[in-house]
Amino acid sequence: MNVKEVEQPPDPGTGGWVALVGAGPGDGGLLTVRAAELLGQAGLVVAAAHLADLARRYLSPAAQLTEPGDAAATAETLVQAARDGQLAVRLFGGDPLLNGAAAEAAACAEAGVGQLAVRLYRGDPLLSGGAAAEAAACAEAGVRFEIVPGVPLATAVPAYAGIPLASEPNAELRVIHAAEISRVAYSPATLVVLGADAGPAELGKMLIAAGWPEATPFAITWDGTTSTQQTVTTTLGRIGPDLKAAGVSLANTRGPAIAVVGEAVNMRGTLSWFETKPLFGWRVLVPRTKEQAAVVSQRLREYGAVPEEVPTIAVEPPRTPQQMERAVKGLVTGRYQWVAFTSVNAVRAVRERFEEYGLDARAFAGVKVAAVGEQTSRALLDFGIRPDLVPDQDQSAEGLAAAWPPYDDVLDPINRVLLPRADIATETLLARLIDIGWEAEDVTAYRTVRAAPPPAPIREAIKGGGFDAVLFTSSSTVRNLVGIAGKPHAVTVIGVIGPQTAKTAAEFGLRVDVTAPRPSMIALVDAMAEHGAALRAAAEEAGEPVRRPSERRRGARRRLR
Repeated sequence: MNVKEVEQPPDPGTGGWVALVGAGPGDGGLLTVRAAELLGQAGLVVAAAHLADLARRYLSPAAQLTEPGDAAATAETLVQAARDGQLAVRLFGGDPLLNGAAAEAAACAEAGVGQLAVRLYRGDPLLSGGAAAEAAACAEAGVRFEIVPGVPLATAVPAYAGIPLASEPNAELRVIHAAEISRVAYSPATLVVLGADAGPAELGKMLIAAGWPEATPFAITWDGTTSTQQTVTTTLGRIGPDLKAAGVSLANTRGPAIAVVGEAVNMRGTLSWFETKPLFGWRVLVPRTKEQAAVVSQRLREYGAVPEEVPTIAVEPPRTPQQMERAVKGLVTGRYQWVAFTSVNAVRAVRERFEEYGLDARAFAGVKVAAVGEQTSRALLDFGIRPDLVPDQDQSAEGLAAAWPPYDDVLDPINRVLLPRADIATETLLARLIDIGWEAEDVTAYRTVRAAPPPAPIREAIKGGGFDAVLFTSSSTVRNLVGIAGKPHAVTVIGVIGPQTAKTAAEFGLRVDVTAPRPSMIALVDAMAEHGAALRAAAEEAGEPVRRPSERRRGARRRLR
């Protein structure tokens, strides 16, 4: 008897599963830990271009990132990836049903796919409208699934605007879509309106027609929780005129908008914390290598700025490696009493050479180590070395030279100091060591070369005033930036790390507005934030709109924040 083999559907208890995941309202920092974990496990991510950067933060190196096609094609891509044993991630922004989610879910259910397809929505998936239908389709197909809530727009955006939605335990809160506004009768409740960007003034007219007083406070926020967030507060009767006075129109706004109606709006003047950050919305140029700029950029984001990293130098190995080979051998054999590191790049160069030879920080046993400043000290600590000497005040080659102890033939059994440095390093420290009795060996650990020019839009923004500030952390960053991109516009706030960098900036005709109180990149960012706070305070005291420096250039669009 012939028995026909029947193909069995995938076992939902093994292999993959489905997770419906909320991405939050826009601020990448509001993504949940669980959502990040699931993204990190993905083998394939299908995401629109504006969500790609969020996805890349968590993807494994082997993961594939692609843009969606039409609904049928995208569904086929997800199903095929699942059949191939991958975890497929579909990233969505806005309302997922408007992006073909139902068709994709139906295709997955029809195929009986038992793999994990992670759907990332803006806000909470169950508040986005499509997740419940997709979860039902998974349940019907016998596919294991998980729902990962996200921070919903309805609560996150008012929180970032400084508007409490329920200030009393029994206060009423209503969340509706703008399409339902004509059916909302007056009540003392706080009303949150989703999709308010289509016609804010019309919303006010419909609420007044439904019985709401014209004097009812009204706030509308575009691009909530992002660095381009903009909130305008008014009343129902004055939405149109006040938006016009603020320079806001449907033509110059982008992204979703959330409106809040009710007395809670009046608390914004006290509780606004996000849009009042000292550098909120400032576009700040960081002319460092990507690795060096990471700490600076994170600090800038904490102050509300939008950092843009533009490398001005590239670090390359020395043309002849023999010097470094002899230096490493000398460290191991006890040739040196001291090693002086004058940059993070020097630490990295020595560490890389050590690792090539299978050595680690233990090879520094018995050798004293000096670091020029806190960033270099941090790099040494990451290597497992705690420096013995770091200048307290002037964290520069000059400051390290001034703090260096003279050679003592009784206390110091060896008089040699190793200086692994850049090929263009200054001679101040070398000369000082020789003067106080040390025998210094100057070794080229790396070369610095000028980086390639940035893309044309960046160059145009630098010269045309598109940046609000630029941070110069050395004289070479000044020279190289001007060389590859041109001089920053006169309205751009110039910040420098110390007097020498300020002198170089002045030589290029740049007005220095901010100087760090000590030669530290973090101190420079903090000083720039103090400058931004002072500009904001001066504008508010004068009763003027708070504008970013780039908005002061001739012809720039003025808008009230």
